[in-house]
Amino acid sequence: MGRAYQNRKESMAKTSDAKAKVYSKYGREIYVVAKKGGLDPDGNLALRSLIDRAKKDQVPGHVIDKAIDKAKGGGGEDFDTARYEGYGPGSTMVIVDCLTDNPNRTFGDVRQAFTKTKCKIGTSGAVSHMFDHSAILVFAGEDEEAILEVLMEADVDVTDIECEDGKITVFAPHTEYFKAKTAITEALGEVDFDVDEIQFIPQNTTEVKGDDVALFDKFIDMLNELDDVQNIYHNAEIVE
Repeated sequence: MGRAYQNRKESMAKTSDAKAKVYSKYGREIYVVAKKGGLDPDGNLALRSLIDRAKKDQVPGHVIDKAIDKAKGGGGEDFDTARYEGYGPGSTMVIVDCLTDNPNRTFGDVRQAFTKTKCKIGTSGAVSHMFDHSAILVFAGEDEEAILEVLMEADVDVTDIECEDGKITVFAPHTEYFKAKTAITEALGEVDFDVDEIQFIPQNTTEVKGDDVALFDKFIDMLNELDDVQNIYHNAEIVE
């Protein structure tokens, strides 16, 4: 599989407005995960991982605490997940994950980003079959064989493992996320994960060049500006 996964926040946090959007997205996701799985990070591994990731992205503690307190109250918005798929500039494939309290509004906003950049939104499953839904864990280490042995002993279905520049990267099906992370932390103790999340990884990439580059950037920017959009995955490989 190699290092095909992408940093989905690469265009965020460049300005104070963008940082506010990052904080808002994390706050919304923490609220949903805490409300569904419990407020205690020790008992809700999804919440603990999300909080760790938020801290790495320099989300202030008060934003995290406010989201958890909001979930504790039990009131407020009821967010649902929504996933949209389609084709972006240059015949790229795109998956857009959202958290929304108004699916009709969100669909309209996402569809507008597609149509205004001459793209086509598709039906559920239109492109997701061309992506692997994978857990990705990256941490400091040199001995990938030892880590692979640990994971195999824990019956983790490892998709791929590699070691580069003193970092070990483990890929596993998204359903194996908690089992893989638990096996690693039990074997190594406290682990500072550089990447600790579930992503859609494209099985193949599509080159984007010429006029399509600017159009693709505009398309991604329009999606990032939408409050309901949490994550954007694509198979684009920009050729300058």
